[in-house]
Amino acid sequence: MVSEIEKKIEELGIVPVVVLQDAKDAKPLGEALCKGGLPCAEVTFRTAAAKDCIRIMAEEFPQMLVGAGTVLTTKQVDEALLAGAKFIVSPGFDPEVVDYCLEKQVPVFPGCITPSEIAQAVKRGLRVVKFFPAQQFGGVSTIKALSAPYTGLKFMPTGGVSAANLKDYFGCKAVTACGGSWMVKGDLVAEGKFDEIQRLTEEAVKLVNEIRG
Repeated sequence: MVSEIEKKIEELGIVPVVVLQDAKDAKPLGEALCKGGLPCAEVTFRTAAAKDCIRIMAEEFPQMLVGAGTVLTTKQVDEALLAGAKFIVSPGFDPEVVDYCLEKQVPVFPGCITPSEIAQAVKRGLRVVKFFPAQQFGGVSTIKALSAPYTGLKFMPTGGVSAANLKDYFGCKAVTACGGSWMVKGDLVAEGKFDEIQRLTEEAVKLVNEIRG
């Protein structure tokens, strides 16, 4: 199961990082992403509505790959899985959270920005890690440097990734996909501009296809 989800994320190229304040926005947002050609969402546990949003998206759009982001505790792992999340993402490397997910055979992508953190991930058999916040920690050049000694590991840069620098990230072979929020910005969601979200999603998908050739 883990490898299938990793493969799906790589195929999509972009994982929309979603912050939802109100569960009523989950269905129209999921619809916009699916219609835009990106049936995937990392719903962050930064709001009280996160669990309900994951549940709604997972139920309404079974074709979507819905995961939970900003997961900081094992309790949140349980809540996310109960709601229907298919994968877990955390901003940093928390051994307790990672090991808990591995015990449950749930795909987990912890944030790793140092060789020491990457070593812990590799030791546990992880094949993909999050690189966050990407731009602030050197972006592509840092990923290339880190991937040199850890040749079998793939990175999912998130934080500061946009349409403007997407090509740079995909120019690095160690990048499997990018996490991004530019197509699902909070103000667009709050203002109910789901047509605009769909348009930006379509543009993002087109850009990925053009970059990858």
